[in-house]
Amino acid sequence: MRSPYFPARSVLFHKEANGVTYRVPALLYVPRSSSFLAFCEERLSPSDSQAHLLVMRRGTFYRNYVEWEDMRVVGTAFLAGHRSMNPCPVYDEFTGTLFLFFIAVLGHTSESYQLVTGKNVTRLCYVSSTDNGDTWGPVTDLTKQVIGDTIKDWATFALGPGHGIQLKSGRLLIPAYAYHIDCKQCFGQLSQTTPRAFCFHSDTHGRTWRFGEAVPGPESVECQMVSVDEEDGTNVLYCNARSPLGCRVQALSLDDGAVFQEGQLVQRLVEPRNGCHGSIVGFPAPIHLASNINTTTPTITTTPAQSPSLATTHLSPNRSNPQNFLTPTWVVYSHPTWPNSRKDLGVFLSLFPRDPDSWSGPWVIYEGPSAYSDLAYMELSSSPGAPPAVAFACLFECGTRTAYDEISFSIFTLYELIDNLPQSMPFRKDNQS
Repeated sequence: MRSPYFPARSVLFHKEANGVTYRVPALLYVPRSSSFLAFCEERLSPSDSQAHLLVMRRGTFYRNYVEWEDMRVVGTAFLAGHRSMNPCPVYDEFTGTLFLFFIAVLGHTSESYQLVTGKNVTRLCYVSSTDNGDTWGPVTDLTKQVIGDTIKDWATFALGPGHGIQLKSGRLLIPAYAYHIDCKQCFGQLSQTTPRAFCFHSDTHGRTWRFGEAVPGPESVECQMVSVDEEDGTNVLYCNARSPLGCRVQALSLDDGAVFQEGQLVQRLVEPRNGCHGSIVGFPAPIHLASNINTTTPTITTTPAQSPSLATTHLSPNRSNPQNFLTPTWVVYSHPTWPNSRKDLGVFLSLFPRDPDSWSGPWVIYEGPSAYSDLAYMELSSSPGAPPAVAFACLFECGTRTAYDEISFSIFTLYELIDNLPQSMPFRKDNQS
C-alpha cells in the first residue's frame, strides 16, 4: 500500500494572535488574466456573529506556481451598521466585469435569532470591478428591488458561499438559500422554518436580477451550481447542497434555475452532524474523438507526459447519436470526509452527476481538521498540438488544532485526482510509469 499523496499547499489567510479569524473561502479563476481571486470573511473571532469585513488576495498563475499579492480589505463591500458575510464572486466573460455578491447582516444579530423570531435583518448586496479586482465600485443593495415583499416569507437567507457561474447563454447565476417561514408561534416557538436552496440570476449582464423557485425538498442549505452538458445533447443545471440529513442533497433544473425538480439524497457524499459547506465545479470531459467508437462503458486512458501535471486524459464515450453529441460535463466535489466531524478534506469525481450513485472517491488532500472549501477549474497549456491538461485549485479552511486556524490553497491536476482515487474507480489507467 503506497503512502498518501497530498498536493502542495500554501497558506493565504492565518488566524491572528488577537483572535481575528478568516473564514468562508471563495475562489475565482479568471483565464483572461491567468489570475486567481481568493476571498473570505475577516471575523473578530471565529463566531458567525463576529463577522466583520470581506478581504481578498489576488494571485497570478505562472504555469508552475502562483504569485500572491498581499491581503487587502474589499472596502466598498460594506453597509453601515452591518457585517459582511458569504462572499460569492462571479465573472462575466462577455463584459469582463467581476461581481462580488455578499450578504450584509444587521449588527451582531445571529442567524438563530432570525430563525426563532422570523425577523429578517439580512440584505442582498454586491460590488463590481472591471479591472480584475484592483478597484471596486460602490456597494449596491438589491434587497428591495430583487426580493421585495418575499423577504417577509424568509426568516433569513444567504448566498453560496463560494463561486457563482455563467452559462453559455450569458446568464449569471448566484447560488443561494432561504429559511422559509412555515408558520409563526407554532408549538411554543415564535416561528418554524425550512431551508431551501435556489439561485439569483441575471440575463442582462448584471444590470437586473431575479430569483427562481426553490428546491422543493428535502431540506437544502448552502449550495453551489454546475451547468451539465450530457452526451445526448441535453443540458441540465445541477445543484449540490448542504443538508442536516447525514448526506448531501442534489437537485436538477431543466430551465437554467427557474424551477428545480424534487431533490435527491446523495448517500455517497456524507455530511457531519448539521452538515458542512462543500464545493462543486464542472468541466468538459477531456475527450479524444475517434471514428466509429461505440463502447458500452466509458473508459479512461491516462497517458503521462514527462511531468504528471502535463498528462492528458482521454475518454472513449458511449454515444448512440453522434449528430446530437455534446462533450459531457464531469463534476469535481470537495468536502470533509468524516461522517461525524469536520475532518480530512476530500475530493470526489462524478462522470454522470445526475446519478446520485455516480460519485467516486475520496482522495483526501488534507488530513486533519478542515471545513469549508471552494473549487476552481483551469486548463494548463501542454505540448504543441496536444490538448490542454485539466487542473483544479482548492481554497479551504484547515488547521492542526481547529478547522479555522487558516485558509489554504492547493492546485492539482485531473491526472493526480484519478491516480489517487480508490481503485474501485470505473477507469482504466494504461501505460503508467
